[in-house]
Amino acid sequence: MHPGVAIGQVYLCCVPVDFRKQIDGLAALVQSELELDVFGDTLFVFVNRQRNRIKILYWHRNGFCLWQKRLEKERFAWPAPGAQATVTLTPKELEWLLEGFDLWANYPHKTLRYQSVM
Repeated sequence: MHPGVAIGQVYLCCVPVDFRKQIDGLAALVQSELELDVFGDTLFVFVNRQRNRIKILYWHRNGFCLWQKRLEKERFAWPAPGAQATVTLTPKELEWLLEGFDLWANYPHKTLRYQSVM
């Protein structure tokens, strides 16, 4: 992303999009289908059907920025399309996703409930 850009929210669009769409098409998708404010301090992340490309759209002061990453051999981990159109991530989780971690396959430690220490 642009150096110094403040990131508030990160939204992943769960459904793959047509990657012929550029800034105007993706911005229209955010406003009309996702019903989100495209002009905030938010990153909108899209994936293609093969899950080997990601596009990130965001507004920076006076214009849109579109960032793209293409994997040569691997695929991005992605949430299964479900009831929600988007999944919210933290900027750190987005970094992990871009590095190849599957955020949906990892589970936290089990919660243990003890009655006594003896």
